[in-house]
Amino acid sequence: MSFLIGFLAGMFGGLVGLGGGVIIILFMVDILKMDQIKAHGTSLVTLVFTGVAGTVAYGMRGSVDVTAAILLATTATVTARAGARYAHALPEWMLKKSFGGFLLFVSLLLLLKPYLPHVHGMESGLPKILVLLLTGVFTGFLSGMMGVGGGSIMVPAMVLLVGFEQHLAQGSSLFAMVPAGAVGAHTHWKLGNVKTNLLMGLIPGILFGTYLGGTLAHVLSETVLRIIFATVLIWTGLRYLKSKMPEKNSTCRKNE
Repeated sequence: MSFLIGFLAGMFGGLVGLGGGVIIILFMVDILKMDQIKAHGTSLVTLVFTGVAGTVAYGMRGSVDVTAAILLATTATVTARAGARYAHALPEWMLKKSFGGFLLFVSLLLLLKPYLPHVHGMESGLPKILVLLLTGVFTGFLSGMMGVGGGSIMVPAMVLLVGFEQHLAQGSSLFAMVPAGAVGAHTHWKLGNVKTNLLMGLIPGILFGTYLGGTLAHVLSETVLRIIFATVLIWTGLRYLKSKMPEKNSTCRKNE
């Protein structure tokens, strides 16, 4: 079952240009009935491997800006640990609400992607460096908290604010995701938020699924794919936003 979840997550992620973490979390919570926090931690571990494989694939095509990736990762690795610890401290219902809001945000980006204006290539210099460093701050925290790679934030920022071409932005994002995701994953691991018995199936599943999804993405209509995927995310996000605080007072998880 874990291989199938990883495969489906990777395939959907490859089709729409995301890392697949959103789908992995949904399946682990809804199908495997995992705690939300453990789904986030386990997802983040698998996405480190996706980042490595994706970086190699994009790098072979010259679609990785190493300098930009290093700048993104520099600040992201700092905030990823904080994001993981913050998620660990949240009650289950509040983490679900936060995840629901994140799904709606990703859906909005997917739907608006063709209509958002972008700047011309920003010359190397302080403005570009600051944009990348600040993007890393935000995406690192989000990655650690939500158990995702952060590409849903990094890629639009690089395309819209820096002027990167889409494939270059995606390749650079995958490269930056490896060290940032590893820090967040290690923190979740130490906090006991990783189901290690699922990794042997999830990791090969998501790698194979991502490859297949990326191949099919060149055959199917991107517009149709984005609309279908965004619709699923909106429906799921709204359902997560309905999560309510338990009637009885419950003790919040304690930080280790």
